[in-house]
Amino acid sequence: MRCINRLWGILALAAAAGLSGCAPRALQVTTGESVVLAGQAPATLISDPSPARAVVVRNTYRDGLARTIHYEAGRDYRLEAPNRIRRTPESRIPDFGTNVLYGREDFRHEQFPGFGNGAFFVYVDYAYAGRRERPRGAAAFGAARLPATRRKLRAGQPVRMVAFGDSITAGGDASEPGLIFWERWADALRAKYPRARIETRNGATGGDTTAQGLQRLEEKVLRQQPDLVLIGFGMNDHNREGFGVPLPAFAANLRSMVRRIRAETGAEVILFSAFPPNPKWHYGSHNMAAYAAATERVARGERCAFADVYHCWQRAAARKKPEDLLGNNINHPNDFGHAIYLQAFEALGL
Repeated sequence: MRCINRLWGILALAAAAGLSGCAPRALQVTTGESVVLAGQAPATLISDPSPARAVVVRNTYRDGLARTIHYEAGRDYRLEAPNRIRRTPESRIPDFGTNVLYGREDFRHEQFPGFGNGAFFVYVDYAYAGRRERPRGAAAFGAARLPATRRKLRAGQPVRMVAFGDSITAGGDASEPGLIFWERWADALRAKYPRARIETRNGATGGDTTAQGLQRLEEKVLRQQPDLVLIGFGMNDHNREGFGVPLPAFAANLRSMVRRIRAETGAEVILFSAFPPNPKWHYGSHNMAAYAAATERVARGERCAFADVYHCWQRAAARKKPEDLLGNNINHPNDFGHAIYLQAFEALGL
C-alpha cells in the first residue's frame, strides 16, 4: 500500500484551465511542512511551491498561537526554485547548526543532555501543482477488513478505539494531544460520521517492544473492551542486539496480540508499521524496512487491516533530511511527522 499524496490540512483548490479542452490542473496545499535550517545551507521541501499562492513560514505547527512568529521573506529566509528554502545571515530563525547533535555521527543520545529539535523547526504552508495518488492495496488492507467498525460508524453506534504501542503511539513529541496521529484520525472519522460516538483511549507505553506489549496487553487493551485496536510497534524492536527483539519473535508477538484481541474482545485490528529513525543514532539496527515488511506479512496472514506508515514516510522523506521530521532528533515524529502517519490511516478508506 502506498499513501495518498497529501499531508494534514491538504485541500483541493481550483486552478486555471490550460489549453481548450484540457482538464484544469489542480493545486494542492501543504500545511505545516517542517524543516530545520543550519547556517545558510538550504533545506528542501517535498513539493515545488507554486508562485500562484503565497508561502507562509512560521515557528509553530498550528498557526495563530500566542507564541507564533511569522517569518519574512528576504529578512528571515529566501525561497529558491524549485523547492529550496534557506536562512538569511541576519535571520530570526534559530540556527540548527547550534543544535547539540548537529554534525554528530554514531551519537549516543544520553551523552547530550537537552537534545531535541523542537526549538529549531520552521513550518511552511504552500501550494503546489500535482495530482493525488490513490493508495495501492487499500481495498485489500483497509475498510474491507474493518466491516464491523464501518457498520457501527454508519449506524451512529459507539466505537471505542484503543491505540496500543510504544512512545510514538503514546504521542511522543506531538506538541499537543490533539495532534497525535490517531487522535487526528478519530477527529476525521467524527467529521465523516457525525452520529457515531467515537471514544479514544491511549494504551501505549514509551520504550516498549512487542515483548513488553504482550505483558501489558491484558491491562492496556483487553480490559478496555475495545471495538477497534490500533497496534504499532517496531521502533524499539528494531534496535541493536541487546536492546531490541529479533524479527521472528517480533512477528510472533504481533500475531499473538492480534489473535488474543480477537478471541477475547471480538475487536477488529489495524496493524501499522514504523519509519526509519535517524541513521546517525548509535542504538538503531537501521533495519526498519525488514520490521515494516514483517508487520505487513502478519497483517496479510491474520487478514487484518494494515496502515503502511513506512512507505508514506519514505515518500515524504525522499527530499528531506531526517532531522526535518524528528521531534527528538532520534525516533519520534514531530507534528508534521504525525501528519504523515495520518496519511496512512486515511488511506484505509474507513
